[in-house]
Amino acid sequence: MSIKFLLFQQNHQGFKILDSPSLHKSLPCFHQHPIFSFPKKCFHSSGVRLVGFPSAIQSTMPSGNSRLLVSRCILDKLSDPLGQSDSESLENLKQKENAFLTILKGANSFLPHVVLASTILALIYPPSFTWFTNRYYAPALGFLMFAVGVNSSEKDFLEAFKKPAAIFAGYIGQFALKPLLGYLFGTVAMVIFGLPTSLAAGIMLTSCVSGAQLSNYATFLTDPQMAPLSIVMTALSTATAVFFTPMLTLLLIGKKLPVDVKGMISNILQIVVAPVAGGLLLNRFFPQICNAIRPLLPLLSVFVTALCVGAPLAINIDSLVSPSGMSVLFLVIAFHLSAFILGYFLSGLAFHKAPDVKALQRTLSYETGMQSSLLALALANKFFQDPLVAVPPAISVVIMSLMGFSLVMLWTKKKETHVME
Repeated sequence: MSIKFLLFQQNHQGFKILDSPSLHKSLPCFHQHPIFSFPKKCFHSSGVRLVGFPSAIQSTMPSGNSRLLVSRCILDKLSDPLGQSDSESLENLKQKENAFLTILKGANSFLPHVVLASTILALIYPPSFTWFTNRYYAPALGFLMFAVGVNSSEKDFLEAFKKPAAIFAGYIGQFALKPLLGYLFGTVAMVIFGLPTSLAAGIMLTSCVSGAQLSNYATFLTDPQMAPLSIVMTALSTATAVFFTPMLTLLLIGKKLPVDVKGMISNILQIVVAPVAGGLLLNRFFPQICNAIRPLLPLLSVFVTALCVGAPLAINIDSLVSPSGMSVLFLVIAFHLSAFILGYFLSGLAFHKAPDVKALQRTLSYETGMQSSLLALALANKFFQDPLVAVPPAISVVIMSLMGFSLVMLWTKKKETHVME
C-alpha cells in the first residue's frame, strides 16, 4: 500500500494540499510522524486537538509557518470509526433497552394492583374473564410453577437449608395447622351456617394444598433476604403435596365425597412437579435460554395471575352473590385471617431469641396464610362432580391475594417508618 504525506500550506484563500513524496526519504520514521503545516493563528503554542485526531498536536517551531508533529500515525487514527453522534445513538439505544428490561423485570411490583383490578373487573363485567374456563387452570398453574423453577437454583436451597428449624415450622404450619383450621371452618360451615356438604368440602380441600407461590414474592417485597427461605418452604410443601394433599383430603372429606387419590397424585405431578423440575433443569444446563426468557416471565406471570384470579370469581359469580356465597366468603376470610395471625404469633414464640425474629415472623405468616388455591380449584374441578366444591377455592384465590398484599403494604410502610426514625 502506498503512503502519501499531505503538506498543508497557507495562502490568502486558505489551505492547499500538496503531495510530498520526497518526505519518504527525508524522514526516517515517516510512518509514525507525518508532517502537517497549518497557519500559526489556528493553534495555541501549548497545543490543541484536531477534530478526528485524539492526540494533542504540538508546535515544533516557535515562529513562522508552524509545522505540527502528530504523535500518532495517520494510518492508525486517520478518522474516528464512530462519530460522536453515532456513539450517543448507541448509548441511548442501550439505555432504552435496559429501561425496557427493567420494566419487564419489575412487572411483579404491579401485582397487588393487578389483583385488585381483576377482582373489580370480574365483579363488574364477568364476561371479561369467563372465556378463561376450567381447562386452562392446570396449564396456567404449570406455567407459574415453571417460572419458579427458572428463577431458582441450587444455591437458593443451600442458603435456606441453613435454617432447618424455620423450614420445619413452615412445614408444620402448612400441613398441620392449616388442615386443622380447614376442618374447623368446614365443620362450622355445616353445623352453624347450615351450608351444603360440598361447600364445606371445598373449604377443607383449600386447606390441604401446598403454599402459594405468591408468598415468595410477598416475602421478597417485605424482607428480600428471606426470599430464599420462602422459596424452599414453598418448594418443599409443593413437592410433598403429591402425597399429603390426597391423604389429607381423604382423611378430612373422604367419607363425605369420593376422592380419586391416584388421579390427584398424577395431576399434581403434571401441574407442579414436572414444570418446577423442567425450569430447574433448564436453568442448570441451558442458562443462556433462561437469561433470554427470564425478563419476560414476570410480565407473563402477572398476566396469568390476573386471569387466574378474575376467572374463578367471574365464573362463580352467581354462587358468590347468593346467601350461601356470602357465608362462604365470610368463612374463607376467617380461615385465611386466622392462618396469617397464628403463623405470625406462633413463629414469634418459637423464634423469639433469633436476631431476625420479625423477618421470620413475617415470612412464616405469608407461608401459612397464603395457599395454592389455584391447585385446589383445579383439583375441585377435576375430581369432584359437584360444582359447589370449586366455590371456596375460587373465593380463596382472591381473598388470599388481597390479604397477603395488604400485609405487604402495611409491613413495608412500617419498616420504612422505623428506618426513618
